[in-house]
Amino acid sequence: MRGVVFQGERTLQITTFDDPAPGPDDVVVEIKASGLCGSDLHFYRSTGGQALASFGIEGDDGGFIAGHEPCGVVAAVGANVDARAVRVGDRVMVGHYQGCGFCAQCLTGWEQLCERGVTIFGASAHGGHVDYLKVPARNVVPLPDEVGFAAGAAISCGTGTAYGALVRLDLTARDTLAVFGLGPVGQSAVQFASAMGAEVIAVDVASERVALAEELGAAHAVDSHTTDPVEAIRELTGGRGVSRAVDCSGASAARSAAVRSAAVWGRVAFVGEGGDVTLNVSPEIIRKQLTVIGSYTFSLTRQAECARFVARHGVDVDRLFTHRWTLDDAAEAYREFDRQTGGKAVFEF
Repeated sequence: MRGVVFQGERTLQITTFDDPAPGPDDVVVEIKASGLCGSDLHFYRSTGGQALASFGIEGDDGGFIAGHEPCGVVAAVGANVDARAVRVGDRVMVGHYQGCGFCAQCLTGWEQLCERGVTIFGASAHGGHVDYLKVPARNVVPLPDEVGFAAGAAISCGTGTAYGALVRLDLTARDTLAVFGLGPVGQSAVQFASAMGAEVIAVDVASERVALAEELGAAHAVDSHTTDPVEAIRELTGGRGVSRAVDCSGASAARSAAVRSAAVWGRVAFVGEGGDVTLNVSPEIIRKQLTVIGSYTFSLTRQAECARFVARHGVDVDRLFTHRWTLDDAAEAYREFDRQTGGKAVFEF
């Protein structure tokens, strides 16, 4: 089989590997779609463990098959795998974190928070840019028949992250939500919040992303390159501000604007990784009775719930994709993706 291996400094290689055989507690997934994520660019661009260190993991970035958004069909199962849980032919997504499986976090599906350390498929273990992927059986998540493989790949990271943040915000149809940062995660948040009945105000510095957000269901869209987003949100909400806000950009200015645009008793989620933010705590948080939360991806249970929500509400996740590639196109795909000017990208098998 073939797999994409990052060499560092914006180079990669398509390498041949032996086809995997499942261990007693494993399954082998024949990959049908594997998404490209902004997090992959840390590994694509860096070398010598720099990217892993940014995730709090020691080790070498090189040598592993890339990709942490795998989706496909179960091709083989290990001897100990219960057929009531996973069978050959099942359509599945892959939860890309592997913990110990026994601590309190792992037992609730939050393997990325494992108390004994975490392995990340596509970073510190082989990932999804490959023909076949071996993973523990507990890491596969059912993919509803109504949801395509590319959409399942998106749900396996960015789209699932957006859904998880909205759940953490306890978003309902009574809310007005401001979404800051309209990359694939932010656009997914627009889609989900609209499906949940909330009024969505979408904010970004890129005019083409602002336009797409309106097509995906945003009631209002603000180009923050030309307009002060906090003033615009105040005007749109009659001076009150939004009841919920989420920052998907990781940019300091957007985080600050998300907090300042929130109404009294509002809730704000930080999703975008990296960077920092300076806040005027008393007027912006304490005296507004504001709740500020961090939302880090999602649990395995929430991933399955997200896929069911997509199927039940007909959320068109495929609208997020601007580029679809084959594995043979890997070098060109990552050169294009590294520009960060398009939307979601995926390898399809």
